[in-house]
Amino acid sequence: MNRLTTSQGGLDLARFPEDPRDPFRAWDAADEYLLRRLEGPEGDEPVDLTGEVAVVGDRWGALATALAGHRPVQITDSYLAQRATLANLARNGAAPDSVRMLSARDTPPERIDVLLVRVPKSLALLEDQLRRLAPAVHAGTVVIATGMVKEIHTSTLKLFERIIGPTRTSLAVKKARLIFCTPDPALPRTPSPWPYHYDLPDDVGAVSGLTVTNHAGIFCAERLDIGTRFFLKHLPGRTGPDHVVDLGCGNGVVGTSAALANPDASVTFIDESYQAVASAEATFRANTGADAKADFLVGDGLADVPPGSVDLVLTNPPFHSHQAVTDATARTMFHGARAALRPGGELWVVGNRHLGYHTQLRRTFGNCSTVAGDPKFVVLRAVKR
Repeated sequence: MNRLTTSQGGLDLARFPEDPRDPFRAWDAADEYLLRRLEGPEGDEPVDLTGEVAVVGDRWGALATALAGHRPVQITDSYLAQRATLANLARNGAAPDSVRMLSARDTPPERIDVLLVRVPKSLALLEDQLRRLAPAVHAGTVVIATGMVKEIHTSTLKLFERIIGPTRTSLAVKKARLIFCTPDPALPRTPSPWPYHYDLPDDVGAVSGLTVTNHAGIFCAERLDIGTRFFLKHLPGRTGPDHVVDLGCGNGVVGTSAALANPDASVTFIDESYQAVASAEATFRANTGADAKADFLVGDGLADVPPGSVDLVLTNPPFHSHQAVTDATARTMFHGARAALRPGGELWVVGNRHLGYHTQLRRTFGNCSTVAGDPKFVVLRAVKR
């Protein structure tokens, strides 16, 4: 836990789930820069926050917690960001309902007077969010976005310009930058171009031609990533009434492939991204029969899955947390899988060879075998003894 100091006082903030070993803070210089600008530094007028304030893409709830006295609406694609916000509100004595939480899939407010945007890594997600929010923006809306310099590109500015109105940027401070956008009500309000659909290529075996649905912001939304392509060629050929979990499901192509290969299996798709779970459900429905059943969960990994209830976990763990490279998510997934699996149950993992997941799997499960590998990727198997 760390302390963020603002003109309103100090805030104790942590990521979720809180881990004392986590070296990363729940905010960065971009969040600090935006909060200072709202307060009106160096002769600038403070931003009037008496109307409807919307905070979009708040990563760990730092912005929403700092603005809780203004009862903002937080819009995020991340379940973990929502949980972090609730935990940070509680740490700082704010009521949980002081921030109204909406997912990226929910209907946005009808009117927004102050729109604050934390620029996401995905330009597609930013476009989807701005197009969904644009009808709520009016000529008097204050629009300010923030991000680290490396996150803000010419394409980012053009997107604000095309969807909201004239755009300019601030000077960089501590490698962070602000984006100021003046709403132009005359701009056409066109719908988001997402979701995007494509068919699997011919070189992925039995599931070639499967139709994949991708909502904005999910990993490799415009094409099949090469790691998943490799995984699809080496999925376990199990049959019978297994309970299979596609963990960190993304667009759901792995779990859908497992369901098609084993119609008697019960498949659960899990991701912390609302956009991902919506994509997985659309992919599953488009490629299975009307009677096919599956569960779709937005959550913190396997935390809500009963212990000892799963036969097979399939996963391609992310190794980035926003801009930071970390194996913390993979470690959490591996420990969660061991708890959720029945004795004899299996965890199958695909990952870049250089990440060395075999070491962590042996530490967690006491065993690890290599199913397949090439110069870049490896598929690993661990069994719960």
